[in-house]
Amino acid sequence: MPKRDIKTLFTDYLHERGLRVTPERLEVLEAVMQTPGHFDVDQLFYRMKTQGSTVSRATVYNTVDKLREAGVLAQYRFGERSARYEIAHNVQPHHHLICRSCGNIEEFIDKRVDRMARDAAAFLGHELQDAVLHIYGICPACLRKRSLGGAA
Repeated sequence: MPKRDIKTLFTDYLHERGLRVTPERLEVLEAVMQTPGHFDVDQLFYRMKTQGSTVSRATVYNTVDKLREAGVLAQYRFGERSARYEIAHNVQPHHHLICRSCGNIEEFIDKRVDRMARDAAAFLGHELQDAVLHIYGICPACLRKRSLGGAA
C-alpha cells in the first residue's frame, strides 16, 4: 500500500473532526507504517524512543487510537492483556493462528472461512462487514521443543 494513501486517509480523518495534523501524529503514523505484522503500543513507543523520537507515550497511545478510528489500523486481543494492532487499510482479509506457548501469530487466507462467515451472516439476516477467525494452538516450533523435553 502506498504510504501516501494511508497518510491521506488519516489526515482527512483528522481534518473532518477538526483535529490538528501535528508533526507528532505524523511521526507516529510513519512509525506504524514501518512496523511489520502485529504490534502493541508499548513496542511501538519503545522502538520510536530507541530511534531518537521525542514523542510522548500519551501521544503514541492517542494517535494509535485515532488511527484505529480512521480505519488505518485493526485492533485485536489475542488472549492477552494488551491489544495488538496491524495495518488494516487496503489489506486482503485474513485470519490468525496464535501460538499459546510463544505468542507467535501466523496469518492465513482461506476462502472457505470467508464463505462460512457470509453464509452465517445471511442466515441470521445480518449484513456482513468484516470477519476474522482466531485459532489458538501450539506452533510447530513449540511442539518440537516440547517433544525434545523443553519447556514450551
